[in-house]
Amino acid sequence: MLAPVPARVASEPAGLKVAIFSGGCFWGVEGVFSHVKGVTSAVSGYHGGKAATSQYERVSDGNTGHAESVRVTYDPRLVRYDQLLQVFFSVIADPTTLNRQGPDSGTQYRSALVPLGKEQQAVAAAYLAQMGKSGVWKSRIVTRIEPYSGFYPAEAYHQDFMARNPRYPYILAWDVQKVAALKKLFPALYQEAITRG
Repeated sequence: MLAPVPARVASEPAGLKVAIFSGGCFWGVEGVFSHVKGVTSAVSGYHGGKAATSQYERVSDGNTGHAESVRVTYDPRLVRYDQLLQVFFSVIADPTTLNRQGPDSGTQYRSALVPLGKEQQAVAAAYLAQMGKSGVWKSRIVTRIEPYSGFYPAEAYHQDFMARNPRYPYILAWDVQKVAALKKLFPALYQEAITRG
């Protein structure tokens, strides 16, 4: 589903920027963003809880406050934050499902935006409001903006998971089509080679 073109265009100064996205299992979130031109790093991890509980087994219980998240580093000369938002809601996350994405349920799979800075905050708020009025989704938009409270990289075996495990059953069932949708819907932003780490 193609999310609307953002009306509020991000205006960020030159230099690499960082944003955090929570949108279900981080394998697919990272897998898609690693194919976006201008993204220099996509790291799977945890956001929203404490450092002491930022382990996969603990987060999977759903009671740590953490969400599986991806820290995206990008060059705004090549891809803007508003474009990353459009990609996120077009091919990665369903903004209408509360604490659920695809087959995964629990607060750790919530969809959330974690802006870093006033410009990202303004762009994210404007875009969620625009999405709610767009009529693209029949159900209410439930994605929230969350304040930054620390990002904790996930265990090494989760990093670049899709690239290293392309035949993994979960990847084939849920994530391969997300990358295919990125290529189809955003050909100008798609790159075949992935950005690792």
